[in-house]
Amino acid sequence: MEVTGFLTAIVIGLIIGALGRLVVPGKQNIPIWLTLVIGVVAAIIGTFLAAALGVDDTRGVDWIELALQVGLAAVGVALVAGTRGRR
Repeated sequence: MEVTGFLTAIVIGLIIGALGRLVVPGKQNIPIWLTLVIGVVAAIIGTFLAAALGVDDTRGVDWIELALQVGLAAVGVALVAGTRGRR
């Protein structure tokens, strides 16, 4: 992953985090900054996962990569909200 790809993953990750939070049903009792961090991590992991699957470089929008990233963000938000909710 190049530097521009990493910076793009961070910017996209902020959006991915918000989308991941929207996908998870119910109220998540976690701060927005944590949601954004989860989104950035999910975007980076999703990019590496898409590269491993060979679907990272397609013509047009990489819908499979985007779906992987949003799915990972939703799982991350659900896990963190679940563990913080039990406190």
